[in-house]
Amino acid sequence: MGGAEDTRDTRGAGDTGDTAKTGQNGAGRPRPGRDTGSGTWRAGLRRVILLGSRPGPWKRGTVLAAPALLLGLVMLLHARITDRGGLGSLVETSLPWFGLFVPVLLAGALWRRSASAVVALLLPVTVWLNLFGGLLTDKSGTGHELTVVGHNVGADNPDPAGTARDLARSGADVLALEEITPRARGTYEKELATTYPYHAVMGTVGLWSRLPLSDTRPVDIKQDVGPLGATKPAEAKMADNRALRTTVATDHGPLAVYVAHLGSVRVNPRSGFWTDTRDRNAQALGEALADERNERVVLLGDLNGTTDDRALDGITSQLHSAQAAAGDGFGFTYPADFPLVRIDQILVRGVRPESSWVLPATGSDHLPVAAGINW
Repeated sequence: MGGAEDTRDTRGAGDTGDTAKTGQNGAGRPRPGRDTGSGTWRAGLRRVILLGSRPGPWKRGTVLAAPALLLGLVMLLHARITDRGGLGSLVETSLPWFGLFVPVLLAGALWRRSASAVVALLLPVTVWLNLFGGLLTDKSGTGHELTVVGHNVGADNPDPAGTARDLARSGADVLALEEITPRARGTYEKELATTYPYHAVMGTVGLWSRLPLSDTRPVDIKQDVGPLGATKPAEAKMADNRALRTTVATDHGPLAVYVAHLGSVRVNPRSGFWTDTRDRNAQALGEALADERNERVVLLGDLNGTTDDRALDGITSQLHSAQAAAGDGFGFTYPADFPLVRIDQILVRGVRPESSWVLPATGSDHLPVAAGINW
């Protein structure tokens, strides 16, 4: 019995020794508890490095984030852009359309799944809404005491008689026309005579009214100054007159009404956005408005610029836009076939715009503008 017991003990000891040396997986294999743990650590480190080198949501789309920030800065700092070559004026004229870049950049940011580009777009969106968000709502009221209409009838208008009849049916109490040619003047006077017993035409601008007019005179907006500073003869100066001022007798007292057609702007590959004449006219008109003693003033005209354009600061610092105060939308007026900008304005001081709207197209390349005014 003793020998058998010794044999079992030896076999058991031998088995235990072999297991200790080779482990459960057999002889020569590494222990999982020691070697496999080291390999797992190295594999984890490689995965961390790999993930860190991949473009994550904050690294993707930097090409999109950069133009988004630039777009916002251009709109935010538009007043600081140089006006050399009319660049600043051109940017300010086009400002509302800068908002179209936002959905384009947003689509790119979503496609790239770029959080950084989406966050960058918050700047242009905020600036655009601050500048133009108020124009997205209808602010027009109901009921007004005086309706004023302004229209650049167009020198090349093929149907001045039809244009005059359309304007007579607009319900305007005071009607201002710009770009009246000598050939078409008689047509406008004839077609509008029945509706408007009072009128005044000076050069290329005129005013028709249901209410009496007085103290009508031309306004010198420096239209007669040539490139060398020379002035035109008196006859030519009057024929080319592009601004007038008159007093309309209302039930609430006298209302000073200005009609103006500022110089055109030109886009030229060499000179850029050419605005010299327009800017000179705007400065002179601003000075005339500053000298106006009547507290109640309405300006109707083709100013060849938007109210955001710095060139009109001398005017817009004294008068405010009827469209901005009481309109619905941007009220674009030019070109008539596909309006892109509002360069035909109704600006007021001392009276309250109750509503502002754009009238249907006539034979002109501009759309007429209208506003209802209260005291």
